[in-house]
Amino acid sequence: MDKVTNIEEIKKSVTAGKTIMIGGFLNVGAPEKLVDMLIEKDMKDLTIITNDTSFPGKGPAKLIERKMVKKLICTHIGTNPETGRQLNAGEIEVEFNPQGTFVERIRSAGAGLGGFLTPTGVGTLVAQGKQIISVGDRDYILELPLKADIALIKAWKADRMGNLVYRRSARNFTPLMAMAAELVIVEAENIVETGSLDPDEVMTPSILVDMIIPGGYENE
Repeated sequence: MDKVTNIEEIKKSVTAGKTIMIGGFLNVGAPEKLVDMLIEKDMKDLTIITNDTSFPGKGPAKLIERKMVKKLICTHIGTNPETGRQLNAGEIEVEFNPQGTFVERIRSAGAGLGGFLTPTGVGTLVAQGKQIISVGDRDYILELPLKADIALIKAWKADRMGNLVYRRSARNFTPLMAMAAELVIVEAENIVETGSLDPDEVMTPSILVDMIIPGGYENE
């Protein structure tokens, strides 16, 4: 099945009010064309799940700057002053997660788990409103899975069926996000013919991918 399509077709699958995961780490591996697609559609009331809000004018920062996001679930916002301004002004809800917890919550959703126990954050603001479970003589937070309606991710290579290869920092969150969303949309730097990828290098199998568009390169 050929999953390569175009932005106009993808727009039909994305509506306002959705929970959307966006891959990338400080904009490395961020799907810029797919973020721009959300802007073109003038999406509102989005819940965005992403490691960070990048730098001004880059990646998910563009959604924050246009006030398209009602809630942000992330690990830090320190590289984007506008996110901090909106948080302090009460214009956006931000849910902070320790980075390891953030990744494991996404992995739990993809694996179909009900959650996991972690000592990280016990006795801090991170634990507020969460169930504390004692095991032996130690307390743990029960962290719940983190899933999304849509994942917008970037791959270095994709075949036309949807098998994906990532590189550099895009390897960290992106493969897990592809497992934790109902609809997975990929922006690929290189699209190759099905069967040309070495099976041993495939990081996300095609069964998890729904749509693919050609994307730009990292240095763009």
